[in-house]
Amino acid sequence: MINDHWDEHPIHSFESSRTIFWASPRGSGQVPHQRAGAQRQLKLMSIYFVLFGLLLQTAAPAAPLQPAPGNPVVTIETSMGAITIELFKDQAPVSTANFLQYVRDGFYPGTVWHRVVPGYVIQGGGYTSELAEKGTRPPIQNEATNGLSNRRGTVAMARTRALRSATSQFYINLANNTRLDHQGFSPDMFGYAVFGRVIDGMDVVDRIGAVKTGVRDGMEDVPLEPVIIKAVTEKK
Repeated sequence: MINDHWDEHPIHSFESSRTIFWASPRGSGQVPHQRAGAQRQLKLMSIYFVLFGLLLQTAAPAAPLQPAPGNPVVTIETSMGAITIELFKDQAPVSTANFLQYVRDGFYPGTVWHRVVPGYVIQGGGYTSELAEKGTRPPIQNEATNGLSNRRGTVAMARTRALRSATSQFYINLANNTRLDHQGFSPDMFGYAVFGRVIDGMDVVDRIGAVKTGVRDGMEDVPLEPVIIKAVTEKK
């Protein structure tokens, strides 16, 4: 897992827009039916403003990003939608090859996003929906020194506190978690290896990042309703 000792990141709240209803002053000289007509027009205008405000607040999914020529592309089908990621084969060759081997072996279908921390990460690729840990191949080299940063939407290898302990588990950053980057050669500062980025489906990632979580079988931040990885396919 990612080091659990990092501080939690704040969750931003959004303030709803306010609608102001204007009233005619007394003694305006309008007869009752004129005032009633004016009030109806004002109410209609207010309704239009509210609907327009709601329309502005409804964010459309971002247009897909384009992968660099030659970079592998993988789509992760989940129970909440599809996430497409680009793998950085040149900057993170070991992590990319490792991930693709698990994909080709059919390892990921049936696993879950077992750790969700709002405003931080979603993590998966190692446990079934019953939280049974799957057997893996040996750990790989930690490529955290590759210069890639744990910014929002990037994909990185999860591990224990041991520097070379990453196997099948990975996580997606929900925010700019630069404190997870390589900053030195001590165990606490070596960092976590970024090996890809989300190029489509970040809205799905955010929805997963907002699910309700709790403690299950001694594990914290587990979604109360399992979010299942149904299929992982490599684009040819």
